[in-house]
Amino acid sequence: MLKRIFTGWTWIRAIYLFIGAWVIIQSAIEGQWIGTVLGAWPAAMGLFGIGCAAGNCATGNCDLKPDANNKR
Repeated sequence: MLKRIFTGWTWIRAIYLFIGAWVIIQSAIEGQWIGTVLGAWPAAMGLFGIGCAAGNCATGNCDLKPDANNKR
């Protein structure tokens, strides 16, 4: 887990973390506690490098390849 947090940082991952932290802080200041939960999602994506923050969406790693046995 620590390796995942400390390696593989890109600018988009840092932006996810920054935006998530900003939403959490602003929501806490305003007392809008549901906003802290909503800000935790992009912050976790940036911190742990999951989802699009890890670059999986942009590089095509999630693409499904056609099955060779299925001839349509």
